[in-house]
Amino acid sequence: MAARNPPQSTSDRNVTEAPPAAAAAATTTANVESRGGGGGDFDPFALRDLKHPTNEVDSLVHLMKGSMGSGILGMPKAVKNGGLWFSLAVTPVIGFICTYCVHMLVVSAHELYHRERVPQLDFSEVAELGFKTGPKRTRFLSKIAKHSVNWLMSINLLGTCCIYLVFIASNMKQVMEHHGYSEYDVRLYIVCLLPFVLLFIVVRDLKYLSPTSMLANALIIVGMIICFYYMLRDVPSPSQRLAVGHYYTVPLYFSTVIFALEGIGVVMPLENNMRDPRRFPGCPGVLGFGFTVTTVLYTTVGFFGYLKYGEDTDDAITLNLPVEEGLAQSVKIMMSIAIFFTYFLQFYVPFEIIMKAIERRWGEQSARSETIYRILLGIMTVCIAVAVPRLDVFMSLIGALCLASLGLIMPPAIEMVVFWDKEGGRGRGNWKVYKNIAIISFGICALILGTATSLINLVEFYVNPNDPGF
Repeated sequence: MAARNPPQSTSDRNVTEAPPAAAAAATTTANVESRGGGGGDFDPFALRDLKHPTNEVDSLVHLMKGSMGSGILGMPKAVKNGGLWFSLAVTPVIGFICTYCVHMLVVSAHELYHRERVPQLDFSEVAELGFKTGPKRTRFLSKIAKHSVNWLMSINLLGTCCIYLVFIASNMKQVMEHHGYSEYDVRLYIVCLLPFVLLFIVVRDLKYLSPTSMLANALIIVGMIICFYYMLRDVPSPSQRLAVGHYYTVPLYFSTVIFALEGIGVVMPLENNMRDPRRFPGCPGVLGFGFTVTTVLYTTVGFFGYLKYGEDTDDAITLNLPVEEGLAQSVKIMMSIAIFFTYFLQFYVPFEIIMKAIERRWGEQSARSETIYRILLGIMTVCIAVAVPRLDVFMSLIGALCLASLGLIMPPAIEMVVFWDKEGGRGRGNWKVYKNIAIISFGICALILGTATSLINLVEFYVNPNDPGF
């Protein structure tokens, strides 16, 4: 699991921020003026300077690739928490809400392009300009909105990096123990990953990692096909599974599903790189079709994964595959390699955000200083993974804390302030206002209940680390 790096390099919860629109706007002001560009005549998309723009098919492939990753492997555990039939009914609804929120973000961005006469904006800039040009009472929130998006995105992606390390270590632990090696704590395997992480983390240009990205994508596709082979083999009766989860596990279901399905971070980078961005949010459009396919795939994996393994369902579906079979071992190794190389793509964005903050505070940094910061941040992700070596707790916590805020609360809030003064944008009884308030309320509930439940489970894990429930 955003365009400072090429969108085709994104995966999982992958997000890369687009170059600030302010600079682009400054370089195109003369062009705008020469065109006369009145409100109706101004075409922001004609002013984009794209070396390699993508068409609808390219964007669709990148969108699906950027929205799928480790989250799909945790869907069976999410369904275990939610219950078989409850999850089957609710997961598509959550997918629809997440897709609609992304749609609101893109439509708001298109409105701001014309209003502010800029060719493109990233997520944080849409949030900033939305509040800055909205109702007077909300304008003081513009900087807060921008920084909140950037830092929540950073926490989300660094947390995802930690999830990747735990995933790799858990799978490799199973394989190593099957081949006769001593049983060591999964934390030791995480620590053993540190030299390999540092070896690749000092690479500053993502283009050198492009071959590993392509390899990772191929391994994930093959690995998922083999996972389906095991999930659909000797499937038991649905009557043997819990239809609805317990009240204390359902919040974990919501948080994990939001983590898995929420792909809002990858959307603006893809839209910014399209040849015809108008085709992105349309109906039918890239956005709707891509997220529909993704939601169906996630729902299917979750349903059959829990149906197959029941109460034995592990944090990731690969951990349930029979390690004594060579084919299953190959899946664990393939997915571990794929996730390992995806780690560095996830790491790139939060590091860029942190470096910008450092340079604003202390000025431009040398290449040597940047390398030191990379190493320190990489060590930090390993330390956090060692401290919390639980995939399910990590996924639910990141989903509730970061993605509920970014994907469910921020887009409807942005839409309200962007269109507040437009005809039909406000007023008592206006359905859009109530619709947005309802979505924000759902996001706040997911944020509070999911975060609280995840933290409670985290405390219980430390109190009873050997509890079979963990």
